[in-house]
Amino acid sequence: MRFVKLSPAALQALIAGDLDAASAEAGFRLSQYLADERWLWEIRLADIEKNPENAEWIARAAVAQETDGEIVVGHGGFHGPPDEDGVVEVAYSVDPAYRRRGHARAMLTELLARVDADERVSGVRASIRPDNAGSKATIAGFGFFKIGEQWDPEDGLEDVYLRSKRTTSGR
Repeated sequence: MRFVKLSPAALQALIAGDLDAASAEAGFRLSQYLADERWLWEIRLADIEKNPENAEWIARAAVAQETDGEIVVGHGGFHGPPDEDGVVEVAYSVDPAYRRRGHARAMLTELLARVDADERVSGVRASIRPDNAGSKATIAGFGFFKIGEQWDPEDGLEDVYLRSKRTTSGR
């Protein structure tokens, strides 16, 4: 699994529904699934405009090796840079056409490796709807513990999980 950075120009093209322009800007053929996530790209573009450093953390196209070659299977990243406590919130989504093939776990594995290597990060947060059994299964075994609940205006009630950063010394 690898992630392709989406520049502000690529995000603008996705928001406009111009998949060809977005793909040209990204340097990789993006998917209709990404183009259909306009609401997300509007939020992430606003995040970048507010703080250009956010571009290093936000959602990227997730590219997996399939039998037909490399293909965009979804997107993954974080809601933004580490907060004042050094915590980032992970976010990933798999195109329904590619679900149940291990892509979510592969995305999460890569995203956690990234934060484990970053000295600015002390932990990773995940927010999951209580009825989302697939997402709960995805984070199982990665060291996440439920720490509470929150209300999300878009998703409703969410369980909040936290994973402390793993260091190279095994702590």
